[in-house]
Amino acid sequence: MNSQDIKKIVTHSGNFHTDEVFACAVLSIFHSGAIEITRSRKPEAWTSADYVVDVGGVYDAEKGRFDHHQEGGAGARENGIPYSSLGLVWKHFGEQLCGSKEAALMIDEKLVQPVDAADNGKDMFTMNQGGVFPYLLHHVVASFRPTWKEDEMKQLTFDDGFARAMGIARQVLEREIVIARDVIEGRKHVDEIYHKSEDKRILVVPGQYPWEDVLNKYSEPIFVVKPDQVGKLWKVRTVRIHHESFASRKNFPKAWAGKTGEDFARISGVPDALFCHNSGTYIAVAGSKEGALKLAQIALEN
Repeated sequence: MNSQDIKKIVTHSGNFHTDEVFACAVLSIFHSGAIEITRSRKPEAWTSADYVVDVGGVYDAEKGRFDHHQEGGAGARENGIPYSSLGLVWKHFGEQLCGSKEAALMIDEKLVQPVDAADNGKDMFTMNQGGVFPYLLHHVVASFRPTWKEDEMKQLTFDDGFARAMGIARQVLEREIVIARDVIEGRKHVDEIYHKSEDKRILVVPGQYPWEDVLNKYSEPIFVVKPDQVGKLWKVRTVRIHHESFASRKNFPKAWAGKTGEDFARISGVPDALFCHNSGTYIAVAGSKEGALKLAQIALEN
């Protein structure tokens, strides 16, 4: 590879954070890995760079400058979440990487905005009553920083940790891009299934399509009948009130909760009924598509 084809990226030295780690990973994917990263806070290092990320006090996408630490920041989204270096880079390159604005927005909402919010000191959630703080993406990145002991004994440098963290960030982003593209295509299949179904209360989804958030936007669906990942069994899934909630539009009969095997077959009246989740609000399983449809119909009528 010609050295002129390698893009030079400069980000700040010292401690590293989730936003610039993932921002550099975005640029690495965009340029197929043909990048060279320098970590420096010296202005003379910035002048010859193709991209300056999270340092330099300038946001100018056309010039490859992606910092948000300048006075007044680098703008915010309509929902009020300010941009960090990741958000700025993603705003400029995300759609090109994903192949569509819809996929880029999906990743922005799922991954980029939480990173931007955290880097700008914005709380995104409240603690639960147990006081257990969730393990977040920034904890993953922070795990690659040298501990005081590793730093003292020169066992791990911040530059080495940054490189390792960026490798993980690139893998995460590459997977999220694939997922976003496939989710969008899968949603179209589910929409088509909904519109073609005569009885929209029980829908048969014949593949592992992402159906939850699609069917939540319609009022009729109550149960979804679908094969499991292996394809030998069939599941009945309850449609939730909201795709991020555990509350269902209709639960299975209380007598089914926690039942398995012969007990479940006897109580339900479906010979190949195999299992019902002990909450009675989530999933029931049968040995065949016909059995699963019978379970869904009985649950609908009770």
